[in-house]
Amino acid sequence: MTVTIVGSQLGDEGKGALVDRWGGDADVVVRYQGGDNAGHTVVEDGAEYKLSLVPSGAVRGTIGVLGNGCVVNPSTLLSEIDALRDRGLDPDVRVARRAHLILPYHRVLDSIEEAGKADDDDGVEVGTTGRGIGPTYEDKAGRRGIRVGDVLDRDVLRERLSYAVSHNRAVATGVYGLDVDDSEHADAFDVDALYEDLLTVRDRLLEDEMTVNCSDFLHRRRQAGDRVLFEGAQGTSIDVDHGNYPFVTSSNPTAGGAAVGSGVGVTAVGSGEVVGIVKAYLSRVGSGPLPTELDGNDHEAALADDIRERGGEFGTVTGRPRRIGWLDLPMLRHASRVSGFTGVAINHVDVLAGLPELAVCVGYELDGEQIDTVPTTTGRWKRCTPLYREFDTWDAFDGAAVADAGYDALPEAAQTYVDFVADAVDADLYAIGVGPDRAATVELANPFDRLDE
Repeated sequence: MTVTIVGSQLGDEGKGALVDRWGGDADVVVRYQGGDNAGHTVVEDGAEYKLSLVPSGAVRGTIGVLGNGCVVNPSTLLSEIDALRDRGLDPDVRVARRAHLILPYHRVLDSIEEAGKADDDDGVEVGTTGRGIGPTYEDKAGRRGIRVGDVLDRDVLRERLSYAVSHNRAVATGVYGLDVDDSEHADAFDVDALYEDLLTVRDRLLEDEMTVNCSDFLHRRRQAGDRVLFEGAQGTSIDVDHGNYPFVTSSNPTAGGAAVGSGVGVTAVGSGEVVGIVKAYLSRVGSGPLPTELDGNDHEAALADDIRERGGEFGTVTGRPRRIGWLDLPMLRHASRVSGFTGVAINHVDVLAGLPELAVCVGYELDGEQIDTVPTTTGRWKRCTPLYREFDTWDAFDGAAVADAGYDALPEAAQTYVDFVADAVDADLYAIGVGPDRAATVELANPFDRLDE
C-alpha cells in the first residue's frame, strides 16, 4: 500500500505539512530524489521544524528512508538528526547504500559554475542553492560518484575518491581556472582530508545502523503489510525531464521518480494513491519564466509583497524572497497528467483571505492561439500571455476553528475557489490547508483510507 506526494508547481507547495499529517498513518516515509536543497517546514503545536534532508515523517516517529535517487550531504544529514534529538525526538533514518554523496568539491563547483553563468551574457543562470546538487548528479551520470555503500569499505572508498577528486580537480582548474590549492578550497580537493572525514561518517552510519539496501528493505516492509509514503522534493515544473528546462533541478520530483528513486516497482506506485500538493497561488525561488508573476506595476508589486509577507514566502534553505504570482491552471494540468493525480491538497488558502482581488490563470495566449497547457520549451512558455478568471475574495477566518469544524466552515467564496481548482485538474479534493500547523488542515479524505475502501 503506497501513497506518493508530489509537488504540483515549482516547489514550496507545503508538501511537508501533508507528509507529516499522513505520515502518521504510514510505517515508512521515503524521500526518493533531491538533496539538502529541498527545504520543508513542519509545524506541530506551534513548534517549527525546518528540515532540508531528513524526511518529514521523522517528526511523527515513522521510519524515514533516503532512497537511491537522493543525493546526500552527510554533514547535513547527521546535523539534522542531532538537532532533532536535541529537541527530544528520536528520528529513525535509513539511507540507501546506492544513494550518492554530496562532497565539498561538488559545492565549490556548483557555486563557481553558477557565478560563471551570471557573468556570461550567453549563460543561463538557473538560480541554484549552491548546495552541490547538480555536480553530484553529474558525477552520478558520469559514473564517477561516491555512493553511501562505498564509504563502508575503506579500500573501495580510497580508490573511488582518488578517481573522482582527480577528475573534479581537472575541471576546477582547467575549465574555471580555480586555484584548488589555496587555503579556501584546498580541503575540498584533498583526497586524504576527504577520506578521513568520510571515515568519521562511516563510523556514525555503522554505529546507528543507518544504511540499507533500499529496494530490498522496502520490499520486505511492504510484504509485512507496512504502509509506505513516498515524499517528493521540489515540484513538477522543475523536474529535469518535465519542467521548464534548463530552469530545473537535476532529478525527477514527479511520481515516476518514486519507483526509480526507491527501487519499489512501478506497479506498486501506480496501484497506490498519487496526491498532488497545490499552493493556492504561485511562488518561485530563482530564475525562469513565471507568466502569472505579480510584477507588472506598482499595484501588482504591492499585492505580491502582501502575499509574500502573509505566506512567509522566503526560501527555507536560502532565505531568498520568493517571486509571487496567481495560480496557473495550465501548470497544474501538466502536473496532473505527468504524475497521474488521484487527488489534490490545496494549501495556503488562508493567505489569500482579505485580498482586494483574486484571479486564476485558466489558459494562455501564445502567438495568437489559445492553449490550455504549458508549452514544451521555455522560450515559448516565456512568450505566453495568461488568460485570467476573476474570483470573489473572502474575509480572514480562524484557521484552527475551520479545521475543527470542517469544509462547510470555510467561507463560501473559498469553497468555490478550491472546488474550481480540483475540477480543473480532474482530481478529488483530499485536503485544504488553512494555516501552517499540522492541525490547521481541513481533511476531506485520507489517501490511506481510500486504499482500504
